[in-house]
Amino acid sequence: MKKEYIATPRRTKEILQAYNFSFKKSLGQNFIIDLNILRNMIEHAKIDRTCNVIEIGPGIGSLTEQLAQYANKVVAFEIDERLLDVLRVTLQAYQNVTVVHEDFLRIHIDEAIATHFDTGEKNHVVANLPYYVTTPILMKILEEGRSIDHVTVMLQKEVAERIVAKPNNKAYGSLSIVVQYYAEAEIVMDVPKTVFIPQPNVTSSVLHLTRRKEPAVCVKNEPLFFEIVQASFAHRRKTLRNNLTRHFKNLYSNEQVDALLHHANIDGKRRGESLTIAEFAQLTNSLSTQINES
Repeated sequence: MKKEYIATPRRTKEILQAYNFSFKKSLGQNFIIDLNILRNMIEHAKIDRTCNVIEIGPGIGSLTEQLAQYANKVVAFEIDERLLDVLRVTLQAYQNVTVVHEDFLRIHIDEAIATHFDTGEKNHVVANLPYYVTTPILMKILEEGRSIDHVTVMLQKEVAERIVAKPNNKAYGSLSIVVQYYAEAEIVMDVPKTVFIPQPNVTSSVLHLTRRKEPAVCVKNEPLFFEIVQASFAHRRKTLRNNLTRHFKNLYSNEQVDALLHHANIDGKRRGESLTIAEFAQLTNSLSTQINES
């Protein structure tokens, strides 16, 4: 008898009914019911038996089941206790899958990798992310998960577009710069709302991140770099000078901010969205130099 995978409308509804499962809006639960979407996602992630995968929010196991057939090992972090019994049944045939009842945002990523995977293996993240925690999850992976080389995630299309945006684009902002500082980013496919139960209100995209061996730019003071980036987009309609004088008003006079911009060779009348990541690094290094000299 031919196996029926979880990611079909009939099988998904059958599982939901069997466990009398009700979706929690607060957890952003949307389950995929299209096998082709999942397989295309895994293909873009370039998952094979040499790869280990961390999944965040497996739900009833639709993506997990497909990952198990391609990857070496899969460790799935599920925050919803109600789904643990479901996953024990739906994934019981896959010996290379471990489900962990834990909030991914509270774990230590490299400790989890050391616990579940062997040293020296390739580690990926592949997940259908809950929309409400997309950015915190991505930032945690990029900032803490040094041994994760690739991230392939389904997320809201609008957020994906912000992440890959370039200067002078209305989608370009602090999120674009921070993610691109750590990784090369590309949107590999769009996903219609019709392939989910329940259907979200928006179109999704699959985003692929490849961690850079070194950050995109060299900065003398990384926290200051991120602070300047955030400050520059605090009020998008305001000029760079206005945003920076407002943010640093307790530290620097308007004249000092003007001198900083002049020293960095950046016109303060520009808006943050016009600056490249290299120019933000230039601005940061200029301020770092002045701080060290004062």
